[in-house]
Amino acid sequence: MTPLLALLLLANAAFNVLVWPTFYRRVSRDPRARDASGRPTRFLTVHAVLIGLALLLAVASAIAGVLALSQG
Repeated sequence: MTPLLALLLLANAAFNVLVWPTFYRRVSRDPRARDASGRPTRFLTVHAVLIGLALLLAVASAIAGVLALSQG
């Protein structure tokens, strides 16, 4: 893997780590996130799962980028 691609993976990881937690805070404050009893709705659950997957991919991208740079 070229160093440019490794740096792209690291940039992708950094972007995801910076953007998604902020988005989760906005989603969790949305009136659709909780029902009248205060329980999480599907709106919040679906977004939490998607954000969790995005952060998991960010970790995988960071690991791949670091490994590629260390071997290059």
